[in-house]
Amino acid sequence: MSTSTEHPLSPLTAAEIEQGAVLVKAQLSEQATFSAVNLVEPRKAEVMAYQPGDAITRQLRFVGYDYPSFERRDGGFEAIVDLSTEVVTLQRIDSGHAAIGLADFVQAIQITKTDTGWQDAMRARGVTDFDLVQVDPWPTGGYQHPSIPAGHRVHRAISFVKADATDNAYARPVQGLIAHVDLTAGKVAYLEDHGVVPLPAEGARYDAESQPKLRDSIKPINIEQPEGTSFTVDGHAISWEGFNFRISIHPTNGLVLHQLGFQDGEENRSILYRAALSEMVVPYGDTDPMHSWKHVFDAGEANIGSLTNSLTLGCDCLGEIHYFDHNVVNWNGTARTIENAICMHEEDYGILWKHHDSLTQQTEVRRSRRLVISAIHTVGNYEYGFFWYLYLDGTIQMEVKLTGIIGVSAIEDGMERPEFAPLVAPNVTSPIHQHLFCFRLDFNLDGVNNSVYEIEAEPLPMGAENPQGTAFRAKTTLLESETQAQRDCYPQRSRYWKVVNNERTNALGKPVAWKLLPAASPTLLADRASAVGQRAGFAQHNLWVTQFDEGAFNAAGDYPNLLNEGGEGLPKWSAQDRNIQDTDVVLWHTTGVTHMPRPEDWPVMPVEYCGFMLMPVGFFDRNPTLDVPPSKACHK
Repeated sequence: MSTSTEHPLSPLTAAEIEQGAVLVKAQLSEQATFSAVNLVEPRKAEVMAYQPGDAITRQLRFVGYDYPSFERRDGGFEAIVDLSTEVVTLQRIDSGHAAIGLADFVQAIQITKTDTGWQDAMRARGVTDFDLVQVDPWPTGGYQHPSIPAGHRVHRAISFVKADATDNAYARPVQGLIAHVDLTAGKVAYLEDHGVVPLPAEGARYDAESQPKLRDSIKPINIEQPEGTSFTVDGHAISWEGFNFRISIHPTNGLVLHQLGFQDGEENRSILYRAALSEMVVPYGDTDPMHSWKHVFDAGEANIGSLTNSLTLGCDCLGEIHYFDHNVVNWNGTARTIENAICMHEEDYGILWKHHDSLTQQTEVRRSRRLVISAIHTVGNYEYGFFWYLYLDGTIQMEVKLTGIIGVSAIEDGMERPEFAPLVAPNVTSPIHQHLFCFRLDFNLDGVNNSVYEIEAEPLPMGAENPQGTAFRAKTTLLESETQAQRDCYPQRSRYWKVVNNERTNALGKPVAWKLLPAASPTLLADRASAVGQRAGFAQHNLWVTQFDEGAFNAAGDYPNLLNEGGEGLPKWSAQDRNIQDTDVVLWHTTGVTHMPRPEDWPVMPVEYCGFMLMPVGFFDRNPTLDVPPSKACHK
């Protein structure tokens, strides 16, 4: 086999995936199944030194499981495949388990539905047609039942009942019944039954055909670009209005921006080497036994990147669209192409800047636009949309859009507990919960040696220096070490964090910088001593800063599935307390929402938003959009 001359970050092809899977399966048992595959990104220095035409070695990382022994703990396998030499380096996962794959879900459903105890419990609830029962397997997190041996792969399965094959099953949750499924042993190891609660009577269809009437007042909005788009695409490399970057989808990290820079005159200036989701957690705050154990890691446990939607023109995306496909591995080692996995287009974004000179009666106004790069993932009952926005003034934004169907419980009349689970429909409650997303931002701001400062507004006490009591100033604090850089949002003081290259100055003689502007984001509300508090340590703070480490991508560690003790990832790395001044640094930012459900969220939830902004601070010498031409009046 020869080495490739593709760019070292080019996404995997279907042929590469299937070639690698054959090599892996040759070393494993027939029971082997695959959870995920990703490109092993070459070392950062190698990628940065790459020149078109250079030969590169393509390596793939396969993750899966093959149940080699019931007697010992075994979390599955990780196989690194070198396509150039066809050498496979195989190792067992001994801390945590391989991420959940499709075969896990299918097996958990089959085991649950064929269990006689579960069938009897469903009959006790008046359900006899098991074909109309939807079983949802969930990760067990740090709550594996004691009857299941350590090291076995496990799910908890909960159930919902449909009125017919096309019904929304979440309208009728089966309250109080949880099957603890031992996938390794192939059985329901324990059936948890808290007693029969009647199924809610009211349906919750949300499809257009089921609505009594659709509005006829909404008129079409058409987006047209008669002269074409302003971006250029070469494979997975993109250029738009000064920005240039590459994109891909990773099974854990989802939508990734690679090597994002800005063409400033004759110089292409680096900003971010890699920016993507690192990990996320959805902890439930309800004490109900149906929910108290839920805190799924939709990235590291569920492989969010492998659950990417095929996007639809006019629905998910509107305008002149460029789509990118994404290849994933099936459980059996074949490749599957997710068509239209990434959507890219331009959007008008209102006024960019404006001023009316009242003396000359002259008005100058420019319109803003942004480049949108998006992917949407369905994880069980929920959808997550990740939208990177690039703006003409250099601003970069990440917006997470949360939608789908909220988690629910069935209750009897008079049994409401609104402080934990508000009522959203007759006899249906939805538990309060959080969605916390940790993004990994590997800055290379005009080079790899950067520092991070915390900036916040500081009011001065009234006195001789502040006689009116109105003065406040910008307080700047250098974050010198990894433990000092564990920080939280402080919206009352407009706190933000600034990445600075002290080796390069702008026209004003000041170091160039870029700032992370957070939203008013929560942190993890669960007790730090709790299972989720230990497993999702990254969510204890809104900001972490670490020294760059090759391969350190995932804030809860590479294999959080069934890792009960926690402590991996950011807490472990930061405990080294390394210097983070004038060196290669990575920022980790946790943003999110605390969701207290409302009736308007039922039966399908309108989009809720969270995210952050990255903005230039002295990176440019002045407003970089002065050269944007005035818009032409074209509306008739």
